[in-house]
Amino acid sequence: MLKSTSSENRTAFDIVNIVAGLGLLISPWLLGFTGETYAAWNAWIVGAAIVLIAAAALYAFYEAEEWLNLVLGIWAVVAPWALGFTAVTAAMWVHVVAGIVVAVLAAGSIWFSHNHPLSTA
Repeated sequence: MLKSTSSENRTAFDIVNIVAGLGLLISPWLLGFTGETYAAWNAWIVGAAIVLIAAAALYAFYEAEEWLNLVLGIWAVVAPWALGFTAVTAAMWVHVVAGIVVAVLAAGSIWFSHNHPLSTA
């Protein structure tokens, strides 16, 4: 039987988003691109925002939080080209990977919260 996402599954999605956001947040130090202004500041700001929004979603689920994380995830994927730091390979890849993870999980959470399959009983 198919089920919509339960609160435990949403919690798992939010925890993974927190981990992805933290990874993006600390990546300038770990991967050594703190000297690249646009890449580093974008990682710090977007990573912190993802962590804060996902943590808020753990406390009380509101669909707006998932939409915000979806937008932030898409921005993280697009940012290397929009801000011009594709030449910094480590920064580009960490933004793309974290962005895809956050966007897919946020989109999945939104989709599951609206999809209530018919009962098979």
